[in-house]
Amino acid sequence: MAREKVYTRTGDDGTTGLLYGGRVRKDSELPTAYGTVDEAQAVLGLARAEIGAASELADVIVAIERDLYVLMAELATLPENRSKLKPGTAAVTAAMVEHLEREIDATSERFEPPTEFVVPGETKVAALLDVARTVVRRAERHALVAAPPPSLVVTYLNRLSDLLWTLARWQEGHSLSSRL
Repeated sequence: MAREKVYTRTGDDGTTGLLYGGRVRKDSELPTAYGTVDEAQAVLGLARAEIGAASELADVIVAIERDLYVLMAELATLPENRSKLKPGTAAVTAAMVEHLEREIDATSERFEPPTEFVVPGETKVAALLDVARTVVRRAERHALVAAPPPSLVVTYLNRLSDLLWTLARWQEGHSLSSRL
């Protein structure tokens, strides 16, 4: 059996195919949004590689990475086709957002919150989580246009950035702060 090739050449004209059909320019709002989420997922993978596989934080990150596949599927679908998406598999759900909130609350109990602005970079893992957070914030800005309500993509990304900030502070053990 012949192996399928990685390249298709269908995107050579500057367009990309979407889930459930349709093609859009690669610089349009949907690929811009899901491409930024893909970037965030890659940074999270780098953080996870730095942590090592056998840790509580790595498990949290893997769960987030899996959620981001769901989120990208929703963003890779034209609005008129989103009714075809299965919640939790290809569309963000309220339960996914609530799970992030529970993670934020549980993690927040593990450290004293900073009272001033945080200076990122106290540890490599915390710094990687802060980079992921900033990429998620950018994805959130792109998703405002790409996934308007009733989609929960923007809400999920907003909570995810809060969780990543919280995880970074937890990894520091305390917060190195500075006044602006």
